[in-house]
Amino acid sequence: MTDVQTVHDPIARAVIECAADAIVAVDNGYHVTVWNPAAERMFGWSAAEVIGRPPPIVPDELKAEQNAVQERLLTRRTGEGGDGGRISIATRRFHRDGRLIDVRIDTSLLQDGDGAPLGWVGVYHPVEEDEVAQHHTAERARLVRRLNDIVADLNAELDLGVVLDRITAALIELTGADAAGFVRIEGERLRLVNMTGLPDHMRGATADLRSSLVGELLRSGRAVRLATGRQRLGDLIWSELPGLHTVALGLSFLQNRPYGALYALFSGRKVGHRELELLELLAGHAGVAVGNAVAYEEVVRQRAHERAVIDSSADGIAVLDRDGLVRQWNPAAHALTGIPPEQALGKELPFEMPAVGEMLTIPFETGVWLNVLVAEIEETEELVVDFRDVTEAKALEEAKDLFLATTSHELRTPVTVVQGFASTLTNRWDEMADADRRSAVATIAERAQSLGRLVEHLLRGARAGADELAVTIESFGLARVLEGVVAGFRSLSDLHRVELEIADDLPQARGDALATDIVLGQLLENAVKYSPDGGTITVRAWCEDDDVVVTVVDEGIGIAPGDHERIFERFVQGEAGDRRRFGGIGLGLYIVKRLTEAQGGQISAHPAAGHAGTRMCLRLKAATAPAGEGAHPAGEPG
Repeated sequence: MTDVQTVHDPIARAVIECAADAIVAVDNGYHVTVWNPAAERMFGWSAAEVIGRPPPIVPDELKAEQNAVQERLLTRRTGEGGDGGRISIATRRFHRDGRLIDVRIDTSLLQDGDGAPLGWVGVYHPVEEDEVAQHHTAERARLVRRLNDIVADLNAELDLGVVLDRITAALIELTGADAAGFVRIEGERLRLVNMTGLPDHMRGATADLRSSLVGELLRSGRAVRLATGRQRLGDLIWSELPGLHTVALGLSFLQNRPYGALYALFSGRKVGHRELELLELLAGHAGVAVGNAVAYEEVVRQRAHERAVIDSSADGIAVLDRDGLVRQWNPAAHALTGIPPEQALGKELPFEMPAVGEMLTIPFETGVWLNVLVAEIEETEELVVDFRDVTEAKALEEAKDLFLATTSHELRTPVTVVQGFASTLTNRWDEMADADRRSAVATIAERAQSLGRLVEHLLRGARAGADELAVTIESFGLARVLEGVVAGFRSLSDLHRVELEIADDLPQARGDALATDIVLGQLLENAVKYSPDGGTITVRAWCEDDDVVVTVVDEGIGIAPGDHERIFERFVQGEAGDRRRFGGIGLGLYIVKRLTEAQGGQISAHPAAGHAGTRMCLRLKAATAPAGEGAHPAGEPG
């Protein structure tokens, strides 16, 4: 097989074989169909080695130039009379031994009898360093330098809008185009996202991808495309530039996928292969620059998202660099510690930090308890410190411990006494006098009663803490409840005298009779308990506006200033004076407050008027309007 057997005419085959210049023909797929003996001599490859394959002679950096020449010849065929034309360029090609050869190539389009393109044929002439070649080399070097400057400028910019502005401006500068634009591929649509030399109202215009020049270019498998006004007047941006005759476009890729296309629009000068080559090169670099800008925008968006998450977190979050200095300090960190960002940034963490992956509960200097957890970002060697306020949980835990310890003591004391006296009675019944036996039984009864009250307090305190108080709101006779409670306490102590004053016009109360009985019993028990030297305990009830008011006044040790509100808190007793010597776990008045509020009433503590002691005031809603609103016993404060 010879290298020109595909040429069937014997004279044409002889001309090709005998030609002094190298002749190389390629088909539409850019595979070699003709490789004459002069081509073997010029480039070193035999016909058998290259026929049916892409020619191995084109350097990578010059492939865009070759694509531009071929595309230009296709456009001449359809747009300039159909004569096929010829383009001559001075360039370089590879020899088999790896060196570059200076050549001039005259390239023409191959067509069949009907004018359909079959490929291209190039005639290669060796050239010397003559003036034309020198001018070509100098001009190319200038363009390469300018292109390098433009690419460096593009890659240094990270704002996508600015990058696209610079790309279109550079395209006009390098190619002499009259206008330029960049379209982005969005699924099956194109969107014009940037332009220079076109009306501003076109920004954001869309077009169908499949029927567009970009769609045709994608389907062709080529990198650049030329079209004339007579071919595609309806494309996305054709009709907006007066006198437009040619559109050149090149694809831009992002991560090896088509991202968009760069358009150059010509209404004045003609388009040559050099302009197409520059368009292809700039489109390729545009993909890199756009990729950088898109990646940067994604990083900015991601950081903004992370910043929003950190700033909105209820937990305090601090980010420490590899030197252990604070680089981020969110608003919750400021709120929890009281340290503003300007005082925290660049300094060490203001509290103890656990090991990575461990949790530590520590007190902060402001009195807040913090749960601190540390995680490491391996890529940056940064540490993320998460801390939250657990003061309430810590206080509840301590209260629970105190509750258990005190309860254990309070339960153990009456149980021990009951067990001791019961054992004495069992073992020494016959030896004991009748008075001693009665005294022992009375002591057991009194301690059992104390134990019952303590257990009742504990159970009701637990229910109150769980918001499970169940009361029945209905009308009931408050006077009857008062008389029953006071009668039970009058025989409790020989040192105390309990007096009851009930207004004649006292209406029924609205609430829960059993809950009110417990409340009044606790108030009287406290009055007796905190009056160790005895005295008078006065209980009064009257109507005031739409309320019924009950007061319990004792002559005991009183409540220290500042504690009148605190005594209603859970596990709290007044600290002043000698109140602490009376024991108890601080649940009585807490239960009183919860039961009162569950009925819609109010409870408060005040100093007794005119003498030492305490005045407790209970208010409940009246069930009916009283006969004389606002009336109360003479001398009683309102």
